Amino acid sequence: MPEGHIIHRLARHIRRSMGDEPVVVSSPQGRFAGSAALLNGQRVSRTAAWGKDLFVFWEAGEILHVHLGLIGKFRVVRAPGPDPRDTIRLRLEGGGAEADVWDLTGPMRCELITPQEQRAITSALGADPLRPNADVAGARTRFLSTKRPVAAALLDQRIIAGIGNVYRAELLFRAGIHPEVPAAALSEADFDSLWNDTVRLMRIGARLGNIVTTEPDEIGRTPGRMKPDDRLYVYKQQRCRRCGTDIAIAEVAGRNCYFCPTCQTR
Repeated sequence: MPEGHIIHRLARHIRRSMGDEPVVVSSPQGRFAGSAALLNGQRVSRTAAWGKDLFVFWEAGEILHVHLGLIGKFRVVRAPGPDPRDTIRLRLEGGGAEADVWDLTGPMRCELITPQEQRAITSALGADPLRPNADVAGARTRFLSTKRPVAAALLDQRIIAGIGNVYRAELLFRAGIHPEVPAAALSEADFDSLWNDTVRLMRIGARLGNIVTTEPDEIGRTPGRMKPDDRLYVYKQQRCRRCGTDIAIAEVAGRNCYFCPTCQTR
């Protein structure tokens, strides 16, 4: 499942590529045909992301809500694009000489919603590290109030919106926290350190389009010349990059959380 940095990156890219021209909207698959017809010929006024939820606002007031889920993908190509396949739920074709074509397949949610419904969705979500004026105090209170494992709290989108399985493993490793420690056992300073590191790493991810959590100097690499295998400390790694211990796996909140039993003791 794409994590929050990708959704923010998508929001910016879609808004930029649609420009101020009318957009051709269709549903080759047919499942979104009625809603696509309402949007066809309209202009995109703005886009926004909150955690893993993407919102596209249209000039007539409609709001397109997309949640990619586990298998959803947005693919972009230059116009006119390939012939549409019957797996494409939604196609957006921008205007202009260098327009982009966006194809959406396999989303968990693809729907038109009202402003009231959009507010209901975002009000149920926690603080987004990539949004300005995030409610950090509220996230801190909810996080430190739960006795669930810290690795479960990090995946709870009602506490912090946007963190997924990769970021949670890497954040806990960088903080030296065992994934099964109760969140309530952490201090406010612990949470603030986790939050600040999340903001920093997700900003890097949104800029690069990849999750990068390693410090180049620590792993003996030159900044800007890291290979794909150099980007992560523990997630799906064989050995800890710091101490060489074999990486362990704890199943928390139904997902495998990778950690170093030496660097992240209980």
